[in-house]
Amino acid sequence: MIKSDQIKDGNFTGFSKETFGFLKELGENNSRKWFDANRRRYEDHVLIPMRALVEELGDFMLTIDPRFEISPAVNKTISRIYRDTRFSKDKSPYRNNMWITFKIRSKNWHDRPGYYFEIFPDWYRYGMGFYCAAPATMAKFREMIDEDPDEFKDAISFMKNGAFEMKGEDYKKIKGEDIPEEIRDWYRKKSFYLTCEGKKMENLFSGGLVDELIMGFGQSSSLYHYLCKVIDNVKRETASDKQF
Repeated sequence: MIKSDQIKDGNFTGFSKETFGFLKELGENNSRKWFDANRRRYEDHVLIPMRALVEELGDFMLTIDPRFEISPAVNKTISRIYRDTRFSKDKSPYRNNMWITFKIRSKNWHDRPGYYFEIFPDWYRYGMGFYCAAPATMAKFREMIDEDPDEFKDAISFMKNGAFEMKGEDYKKIKGEDIPEEIRDWYRKKSFYLTCEGKKMENLFSGGLVDELIMGFGQSSSLYHYLCKVIDNVKRETASDKQF
């Protein structure tokens, strides 16, 4: 678990009431005409503070993993406001939520653990985990638990403080009936992620948000490194199989 006694001074001073007013109104007026007329509000009150937040957190995130992408740019650490409507029944062109992510640059980023922070018109959340772990990754994850359950228990010991909730879809066919109860739910997941729904709304409007995220991200770093070990073992075995 990573702890930080000193937080680097930066230029993130919080979001504004206008940030969440914009997101709310965008949800009610989801059209290109409205967005074009309000683009300056998006840039000033959503995009600029998002960039500042990434810059503020960047150095700390590199202490968790020096391979993280920390560029404060859209499509690198910051989500696009534009929705991909190609495969969705909802054809509204814009999101009324935004997020930042810290993950390793990789073509298979969905199968690697990463960190996220997300804002909505009236709430926020943050956490860590997989976007969509591959079956081979989860198979190795269960194998490692079988081999050394105590190592995994140590990796998730921070969960006892109740700040994070683990979420993800379960297998329809029950797995791990003989697994200890405290890790059984993890064993049954197709993929999973941690989430903490922010309770201190006032932090959104000050640098206190940085402190909150550093604490949460640091606490969960033990599980992040465990999941990286899972990925490394999968890659090692895959490379070994290709040699034969």
